[in-house]
Amino acid sequence: MTTAFLTHPDALNHLNPTGHAECVARLEAVYQATNDLDLLRISAPLAGNIPILRAHPRRYIDGLEAQIPESGTTPLDPDTHLSSGSLNAARRAVGAVVKAVDMVLDGEAGNAFVAMRPPGHHAEREKAMGFCLFGNVAIAALHALGARGLSRVAIVDFDVHHGNGTQDILWNEPRIRFFSSHGMPLYPGTGEADERGAHGQIVNIPLPPHSTGALYRQKLEAEILPALEDFRPELLLISAGFDAHADDPLANLDWQDEDFTHATRALCEMAQKHCHGRVVSALEGGYNLDTLGRLVRAHIEVLQEFSP
Repeated sequence: MTTAFLTHPDALNHLNPTGHAECVARLEAVYQATNDLDLLRISAPLAGNIPILRAHPRRYIDGLEAQIPESGTTPLDPDTHLSSGSLNAARRAVGAVVKAVDMVLDGEAGNAFVAMRPPGHHAEREKAMGFCLFGNVAIAALHALGARGLSRVAIVDFDVHHGNGTQDILWNEPRIRFFSSHGMPLYPGTGEADERGAHGQIVNIPLPPHSTGALYRQKLEAEILPALEDFRPELLLISAGFDAHADDPLANLDWQDEDFTHATRALCEMAQKHCHGRVVSALEGGYNLDTLGRLVRAHIEVLQEFSP
């Protein structure tokens, strides 16, 4: 087995206004940084409504489709926009995470990284926001339960922004444990430690401005890893945002490169212990193009270590 890398050119057709941080160049930077890696490269399929409906109602999907412009961009809010290629890109992002889950569960890959855009962890059940249209990783987790028969799935989100959409979609789902570390105060303004979900299954870890990766490592060891140990997930999903880095322009945490690789390695070790190493990681944030490419490559190289 090896590490699968799922992407599709349609991801480059989701356009935001000129100067927008969530831009085509982000994915191009990821491609350039990883094009020489020995990966199982998979074309992301186009998701139909069945997996999306596990997280979003039909009226929400129809509402997005109705707003797709023939040209230019249409704002859904000041941060989130639609272009003519946005729905295909978003459906391929969903198709990629669902395919990645199926591949690792079927033994076709040891683990997987999904390099798609738009990202997903801010998309609430009935609200697109924060650059996100569909809750990609939440959908992947619900697919693992509903279509693949798993009973325990964990999601770890280390993007610098709170995964409010993932939290909203999974608020009432006791079979999924969701862990989000994030800067606070920071967009979207949610993610206090007392937001625990309907079954106490959500763990929010707010981090103060300019805290370093050392604090996150402490939280990882004291809170996230013990909770994962108790939960014993059958599948581990990662919302892999790289915007907690000190050089990222959209946040104010001071992580360094090694903090991301440390987190990746610790999570892979936990997955080896409890779920046969089955990890699916999906790109979320990260807006310094030089930093993003470098960090994604290092993240994937750790995945490769655990998927010989």
